[in-house]
Formats: sequence, C-alpha cells, structure tokens
Amino acid sequence: MTVSWTPHRFTGGILALDTANTVVLRNDPERTFDRFDDPAEIARFAEAASGFRAAELGGRPLEAPEPDGIAPVVLSIREATDRLFRHAVAEGMIATRHLPDFLTACAEGLSDSTTEIGAPGRPFGDPATPIAFEAALAVSALSLLRDETVARLRICPNCSWLFVDRSRNSSRLWCDMAVCGNRQKANRYYRRRTAVREAAND
Repeated sequence: MTVSWTPHRFTGGILALDTANTVVLRNDPERTFDRFDDPAEIARFAEAASGFRAAELGGRPLEAPEPDGIAPVVLSIREATDRLFRHAVAEGMIATRHLPDFLTACAEGLSDSTTEIGAPGRPFGDPATPIAFEAALAVSALSLLRDETVARLRICPNCSWLFVDRSRNSSRLWCDMAVCGNRQKANRYYRRRTAVREAAND
C-alpha cells in the first residue's frame, strides 16, 4: 500500500521522531502497523521529508536510491531511537542501558558516509548535494541527546507518537491539535452525551 506522506505524518518536530512515528499505534498490539513494511516507502518518506524537514536539514535533500539495502539500518536507528526516548519521556531521564544499541545503530547509519556536517548554518552539510537518508537520520537522532531537547520530548496521549514540544510554556499536549486534539475532544463529547442519555434512562 502506498502511503500519502501528509504534513500530519511529520508532527514529531524532527526527522528522527518523524521516522520513529512510522510505526502507528505502538501501544495497541491488535491494531499497530509499520509504514515501512514495504521498503519502497522509505524512499517516498525521504523524498517527503526533504520538504517537510527542510529547515532542520538546512535545505539539503535526502536520498534513498536503494531502500531495500538501507532498510535494516534505518529500522535499527528507528527502533533504538523510539526505545531510548520513549523511556526518557516516561521516566524523565535517559537510560544508559539503551545507549549502546542507539549509538551502534547511529554509527551504522554513518559508516558509509563521506559527507561533512556541522558547519555554521549548515548542520547537515552542503545543501547543494543530497545526503543519504540513513546518515541524516543518524545525525538527527543524535541531536536529540541534548538536555534542552530531552526536556521537551512528549508522547501524544491519543496516538502515542513522540514529538518535541516547542511551545513557549512547554504545555503542548498533542502531536497535532487538528488531528489528535480534535479526536480527543470528540471522544470526550461522545462520552458525556452517552453518560447523559444513560442517566436519563435510569
């Protein structure tokens, strides 16, 4: 199944979390599914992310010409990122036991890269040339280790996606107010109406 990579798919606030969120409904074993089950979706995701994450990437496009070949390392970074930072949100701190797998996965993503990164104004290197998706994913994931970013990580109470809360007072609840926030409001309204009808029938 081909996925439409809409803005809602990119509500994590950073490439690494958008990628972690390609597993939908992680907290529901009966309904969860992986949007990267078809490796071709990795290439489509990378193409969409080049636009949706242009600010983070400094305008450098992502490329994934052989998604089948990079799928194992992409999935490894994705799962290690989700595990490490989901625990950090739940417990308020990084668990060192998760770091070896996370760092190893990121190192694998960078192992074949010959690019240079981190120049002023060019966090992902030269915007005139593409960067391998797995390398950019590793750089994005590693950037999450900063104290100020960890403190702003959240888990959406509706869909359980990870996101960075960049609101002024750090009070954002939903990954996307227009989607998850409205769904929660609709659910609360439905429950209230149901309770009123049941009470009237007693």
